[in-house]
Amino acid sequence: MADGQISPRKAINLADYTPPVFLVDEVALDFTLDPAATIVRATLNLRRQAPGPLALDGRDLELLSIKLNGEALGGNRYVLTESSLTLDDVPDVFTLETEVKIIPETNTELSGLYMSGTGFFTQCEPEGFRKITFFPDRPDVMARYKVTLRADQSKYPVLLSNGNNTASGAAGTQIWATWEDPHPKPSYLFALVAADLVAVKDSFTTASGREVALGIWVAAGDETRCGHAMYALKNAMKWDEDTFGLEYDLDIFNIAAVSDFNAGAMENKGLNIFNTAYVLASPATATDADFQGVERVIAHEYFHNWTGDRVTCRDWFQLSLKEGLTVFRDQEYMADQFSAAVKRISDVRSLRATQFRDDAGPLAHPVRPASYLEINNFYTTTIYEKGAEVVRMYRTLIGREAFRKGMDIYIAENDNSAATVEDFFAAMQAATAIDLKQIMRWYEQAGTPEVSFDESHDPAAQTYTLTLRQHTAPTPGQPVKQPFMIPVAMGLLDATGRDIHTETLILAQPEQSFTFHNISEPPTPSLFRNFSAPVKLQGQSRQRLAFLAAKDTDLFNRWDAMQQYATLVLLDAVKAHQAGQAFALDAGLLEAVTATLRDAARDPAFAAEALLLPAETLLADAMSIVDPDAIRFVREAARKALGETLREDFFAAYAQFAAVAASDVSGHAIASRALKNAALGYLSAAGDTTLAGAQFLSGENMTDTLAALVNVAELADERRDDAFASFYDQWRANALVLDKWFSVQARAGAPDTLARVQALTKHKDFDLRNPNRVRALIGAFAANPSKFHEASGAGYQLLADTIFTLDETNPQIAARLTTAMGSWRRYDTARQSLMKAQLERILAKEKLSPNTYEMASKALA
Repeated sequence: MADGQISPRKAINLADYTPPVFLVDEVALDFTLDPAATIVRATLNLRRQAPGPLALDGRDLELLSIKLNGEALGGNRYVLTESSLTLDDVPDVFTLETEVKIIPETNTELSGLYMSGTGFFTQCEPEGFRKITFFPDRPDVMARYKVTLRADQSKYPVLLSNGNNTASGAAGTQIWATWEDPHPKPSYLFALVAADLVAVKDSFTTASGREVALGIWVAAGDETRCGHAMYALKNAMKWDEDTFGLEYDLDIFNIAAVSDFNAGAMENKGLNIFNTAYVLASPATATDADFQGVERVIAHEYFHNWTGDRVTCRDWFQLSLKEGLTVFRDQEYMADQFSAAVKRISDVRSLRATQFRDDAGPLAHPVRPASYLEINNFYTTTIYEKGAEVVRMYRTLIGREAFRKGMDIYIAENDNSAATVEDFFAAMQAATAIDLKQIMRWYEQAGTPEVSFDESHDPAAQTYTLTLRQHTAPTPGQPVKQPFMIPVAMGLLDATGRDIHTETLILAQPEQSFTFHNISEPPTPSLFRNFSAPVKLQGQSRQRLAFLAAKDTDLFNRWDAMQQYATLVLLDAVKAHQAGQAFALDAGLLEAVTATLRDAARDPAFAAEALLLPAETLLADAMSIVDPDAIRFVREAARKALGETLREDFFAAYAQFAAVAASDVSGHAIASRALKNAALGYLSAAGDTTLAGAQFLSGENMTDTLAALVNVAELADERRDDAFASFYDQWRANALVLDKWFSVQARAGAPDTLARVQALTKHKDFDLRNPNRVRALIGAFAANPSKFHEASGAGYQLLADTIFTLDETNPQIAARLTTAMGSWRRYDTARQSLMKAQLERILAKEKLSPNTYEMASKALA
């Protein structure tokens, strides 16, 4: 370890959990807000529940005074360190008052209280509250908060916090406001906003007849782009009442948008703080995907009011208890708003592209990990998306009615408390006679199970036997796996594709056989319908995949069969390319795409998804040694060949689905534009860029403009440069749209992409202090397989250089970027060496944050 480097934190272990020594019943906070010297006065009413000293967390705090039951304490009565305040001699019930000074304007971590744009904002999950005041900053300490904010009226005229606004006033140039939250909450849900903002206001009447005041607070000028967010909020409130019987419980619900934010949004009780990217949307500035993203995140954070706020986590090891459950709830909400099958396809596509890759590498961990070094690194697709799949498996196993009953039990028995995944399990078990105990292995074991099968048909007995086997490869720290409990939603299809039997099997052993009776002819099994478990199904022949792609009644499995078929075809083409053979278009792939195009009018949303070839990352995951250049070449060759062969069909589809209003963001309009732009992509790949150029020039909404720009970006001539210059000139003042400008360039497949990204890091509008801008350029480039993995290693060095600088100001984002090199062992020897060298270089950095240390060291371990 280099001299001066920060030593990594000691690992925190789930097995070491102990309840808090003291609970806090009530908190009174008084803020005098100033960018350079904010004074925070805290009054805590504490009571003992176990022997031991009072230990409060605190970081970057200047202690000005401390009192115990009104008595000022001298330095001999407490121990103060860089991260804690400890008092040994305290009574069992007492009041503690502290006064501290903090400096929000220098807080570049964007954790705790910090400055952004017009004012003050907070982000306290997971450990930001300790940067505001001394407190037992852990989820299982739940208190009722009363908060008073004081600030300069001319600079910060809007003062918001959790709960209900109970009083406000002015004194000279200062204004003040008091907010009280009647519900106990952990410190990570605390929030305040003090800024020059304007509000878009509305109201919602709950099922019981209470009227809730709604407000979305944004910078002046942005209020015209809040309509969709307000619609989504009211829609989500109604859906949660109708679907889960959960009604909002305060008089006020506020959302405040900020441009500097490490995440998408935060579910603070009654005051959600959002990244502007998930609030602001208009057809001129936001794509259809942006509109859906706004609706999904608005719903997600609102749903946390019950699954996260009213029922929170006992400790951070239980993070998926709130996040996996709430992701499942937002997935169900979005499925009800749009096409359920397409939503499922989209979710699984993302899961396979990210979480499956993590499961196969050094960063693999269970849905509930056993330990961590830095809690901010806990926020992964395994916790969120795989956690949602576990919740979905509960429902698949016990059925919708029992699942709803289990949810009711879970909420009722854990309301206003801090729960564990065992509490959720107990509620679900109470709702069914099915023995669910083995499902807990999904919380304990990492890795993606692989399921294979054998089958036999006895024509005399008219029986069909299906034998299923499961195997999970070793992951770090878990060389041997116990069998998972896997729900297998399945159907048996006859020769015409008709379902002759449907059932959900439970695979709980390494191998199990299931026999079906009255099956006169050999059927075709359709397994894991609607992706009933997060597994990899092995061993389906191309002939069977072609049949399922054409005949399966389950839309997800029809899409999945097409994807698996295309994956096998493209991987064969990669091998041929590596052997020096020319690319040849597979007849079966051509037939599948042709059939999709000609049947597109029946379900354009599904057709748009089905037309997309497997992503480069998905193809890479299927290779023992990844060849990013060959994958890129073959995938683009396939797109070009399909575009050339089916040119007339793609032109016809483009024309047929172009006739929707630019401002229409209904499901039908979104599906039509998706299909039209999928056709545009194939035509452009075939060399016909005229249509893309014309669409860019005439683009009436951001969806069409950006789709055209993505295609033009593949060119390496003046047409591309002119388009990017024109886009920049039009949108340079809009931060969110400018993020798209950076991102499209970083994701392009043009030969000079790396050089362009290197130049863009020096662009006057690139700002390392803004997480959105970093993700738009550096994050997007690291997700561009062939360009990031450019053979010289310059892409790795660019990423490491960024991490070096960013780690000093925002270690959360730096650590997340480090994961892009986590799968270095899966590449050729030369690339392995280059990535490993950059990871070692990062680890050798002086004063490396614990965040980045953990991710880089795990990648190398």
